[in-house]
Order: sequence, then C-alpha cells, then structure tokens
Amino acid sequence: MEDGNMELKATPRTTREALQEGKMPAVAYNKEQNVSFTIDRKEFDKAFRAQGRTGIFDIVIEGGESFPALVKTVQMDARRRLPIHVDFTLVHYGEPVEVDVPVHTSGKAAGEINGGLVDIVAHNVRVIAPGPRRIPQELVVDVTKLNIGDHVTAGQIKLPDGVKLAGDADLMVVSVLPPRLSEGEAAAEEQAAQVAGLVAAGELSEEAAEAVLEGEATLEEVKGEAAPSEE
Repeated sequence: MEDGNMELKATPRTTREALQEGKMPAVAYNKEQNVSFTIDRKEFDKAFRAQGRTGIFDIVIEGGESFPALVKTVQMDARRRLPIHVDFTLVHYGEPVEVDVPVHTSGKAAGEINGGLVDIVAHNVRVIAPGPRRIPQELVVDVTKLNIGDHVTAGQIKLPDGVKLAGDADLMVVSVLPPRLSEGEAAAEEQAAQVAGLVAAGELSEEAAEAVLEGEATLEEVKGEAAPSEE
C-alpha cells in the first residue's frame, strides 16, 4: 500500500452469485481493463467519508492483484442513505488523471459585512492532475475582497503547479448574493405583488389597494368590495 492510500479488501465477483451480508458490488475500469468485485459496505463508507473522490484507494483482490483507483460514482440507497454500488476509475502513477475537486472558501467577504451571503455555486471543479498523487484535496477560494454582486469563475481559481482546469473557465463557482429579505419584508413584498395582481384583474380598486398597503385595512376586509364598474 502506498503512503496515504486507503486499502480496500475485495473479493472477485461474477454477477450471478448472491451477495454476502454487508457486502456490495463494485466495478473498476479504464480504457484497457474492467474488473468486477465486492467490497465491505461499512468499510467503504467510512473510507469514502474520510477521503472522497480525490483520495486513492488501493483495491486488494483476494488471491489476486492490487491496483490503485479513484471513486468515480457512488449509487446510494436514498431511503437508508447507504452506498449500494461503486464505480472506480483505475489509475496509473505518473499518468494524468481527470477528477472533480471540492471547492471551499476562506476569509470573510467584504459583501458579508453589508449583510450579503457567500454562495458556493459549484461545489466541485473538474481538473486534470499530472498524476494520481498530485490531485489537490481541495481548491480554496479567498473571498475577502468580494463585494455584493461579485463572483469568482473556475478560470480565476489558483491551481497547484501542473494542475490544469478540465471544465469551462467561465463556470461561476462562488458569488456574493444581496441580503436576504427579513420575514416581514418578504411578506410585505408578497402582499404588494398580490394586491397589484388583484388591481390588474379588476378585482380591487386602487383606493382599496392603497388602504391595504398603508396598513389601514387588511386584504380580507377589502376583497369583498369589488372595484367600481365603469359607468
């Protein structure tokens, strides 16, 4: 096992055989080969939580070979929140590998001080690392200088030496949103839209609408009074 890699013990598998208790099916492949096997569900779940899609797993097949791989996709049982099938990508040391790397932010945005909200729009960015050992565990975006309305694209993120962006450079990754309305403000805005709609539909006179918006009457009180018909 390479330093820092997590070892997963595996058993060779044919699709016809029944799964043992606590085991789940997995497959590892690249352009040259495709291997089916079973792994321990709990062991995988624990290891995947620890290192995600950026960490290398050493898959050790019982009575056979061992090979390094990265998690590509995990199928989950939505009800029990447990993994039920895993696709791994077989990798070779020293060869470029394409992988999704999680995005995190550092610092407090200037826009947050004014009530803005930092929003991570893309939680992962796809990169090409020069080799499996050179995959960054995370990409950190310093948001300190961002004001409300500012954003950072994938192309603006500083990548480690040798790592290149695989996806769209214009992909918005982090943005600073305007302050959210308070509950009272949101309710007032919703009521104003509702009143405007009733006036437009001819169900409310402008005077009644004004009374509601000024707080002199409730919408329920004036709703019974239809707008005066034009003579």
